[in-house]
Amino acid sequence: MRAPASGLTVFPEVPDDVRVVDLAWNDLAELPDRVGGLAALEELRLDGNALTALPDLSGLGALRALHLDGNRLTAFPSCPPGLETLFLYGNRVRELPARLPPALRHLAAGANGLTAVPEALWKLTGLRSLNLAENALTELPGAVGGLTRLRMLDLGHNRLTTIPPELGDLPLTDYLYLSDNAFTEVPAALGRLDRLAYLNLTDNRLTRLPDALGDMAALVELRLYRNRLEALPESFGRLTRLRELHLQGNRLTHLPAALAACAELRVLDLRGNHLRALPDALPPRLTHLDLRANRLRELPAGLAGLTALEKLDLRWNKLDGDPEVLRVLAGRGCVVLR
Repeated sequence: MRAPASGLTVFPEVPDDVRVVDLAWNDLAELPDRVGGLAALEELRLDGNALTALPDLSGLGALRALHLDGNRLTAFPSCPPGLETLFLYGNRVRELPARLPPALRHLAAGANGLTAVPEALWKLTGLRSLNLAENALTELPGAVGGLTRLRMLDLGHNRLTTIPPELGDLPLTDYLYLSDNAFTEVPAALGRLDRLAYLNLTDNRLTRLPDALGDMAALVELRLYRNRLEALPESFGRLTRLRELHLQGNRLTHLPAALAACAELRVLDLRGNHLRALPDALPPRLTHLDLRANRLRELPAGLAGLTALEKLDLRWNKLDGDPEVLRVLAGRGCVVLR
């Protein structure tokens, strides 16, 4: 039964042996009790409705996926123990229960106003992805290191002040979001995440980074904008798979020469820093270099060697004269803004 975005206000008649019900983005305000008796139901999609409560679903032994994002639920739903996927993002569930479905592999409970989570959460060793973003969490316990199969973790937009070193024990591969918290330092243990592709530490209070971040060998994208960084570790030169590095809105006065060793780097965003000069050599495959609102007066001749550069943004600097390197780049087809 699939009828997403169909303007439904009442749960429709469905056969007793229905396996999938997709009624996302309708106008359902309630579900009938008979939904709790659909014994063959494997997947229930109800995202984007106006539900404030649910019937008892704990008897749905075949149910594996329950999608409830963007409703008005105030209580955690009753779930069968075999449930593997639960999406509750953007509801009003203020707390998670002490007992959670033990088979969970994917849990999204972001944007609910959570101030804490139960210890039981850190014992769900089958979890592959966990989203607790946009809550009001103030503490992340070391027990998070017990999620030994976790691949994706989103803790952005909370009130966390410290990153436990046990985070480095996780087998994360896809992403780690730690943005918009109140972190002042990053533990060296994070460098052990050598299979992680995406790390976001934006909008914190970081003044320095540990050399160990250079050990994150699989990193493809690193976002650090709007912190208080004054320098980058030389170890960044070991991030040889890095494609994007975002550093807007820090306090950088110089770049490490080792950055030129980031042979795969394509996008380098340095807007709004305090740079007075650039290294003679930069990553050779750069396509986009954003240097807006720095303190540059001159440019290194080595910029002309960036043969892949498509856009160079120099606005809100005060360059002396008309550097020859800009004519070379423009003649090659690079868009130069100054």
